[in-house]
Amino acid sequence: MSKKDFMRAVLAKTDGDLEVRGFVGVPQLSPFADWDYYYMRAPLKWFDDDPSSNLQPVTVTTGFVCDLASIPRLFWSVLPKTARYTAPAIIHDYLYWFQPASHTRLQADAVFSAGMRDLGVATWKRWLIHTMVRLAGWMSWNKNRAAKNAGEKRTLRKLPTEINVTWKQWQKDQSVFM
Repeated sequence: MSKKDFMRAVLAKTDGDLEVRGFVGVPQLSPFADWDYYYMRAPLKWFDDDPSSNLQPVTVTTGFVCDLASIPRLFWSVLPKTARYTAPAIIHDYLYWFQPASHTRLQADAVFSAGMRDLGVATWKRWLIHTMVRLAGWMSWNKNRAAKNAGEKRTLRKLPTEINVTWKQWQKDQSVFM
């Protein structure tokens, strides 16, 4: 699907009332009891409306499990785990987990940066986060690939209904995954 066709479909579904550049929907996620992992309760879509961009649209599916911004605790006073960059971090987590042919690691990082731009994240924060991801992201990229190859799943077919279940507990029941 071309960007133009994607935009037409998006605008048709939103009656043309698309307020936030690049994003369709609002992140609807819930935490597991450990508050380290979160699951999507509805899809989240992102596209780059820059006509000169070659970044492909991304749709994070309902049930996807992510850890939001993977910022070391040491830096949380300056860059907390959740902030204006949370939605782009979800998109980035999705791309880093699935590693689709449409998005290399470099493109996934560019999508993260463009998403932060779309949501008005301060330039210095965007630069700092993007630089950290470019320098250290390869570890997460490779770790995710190995975990997937070992059979780990990150998309839920069944969402938790109890507030006290942790991600580790939920992972034990393979019937909850797609």
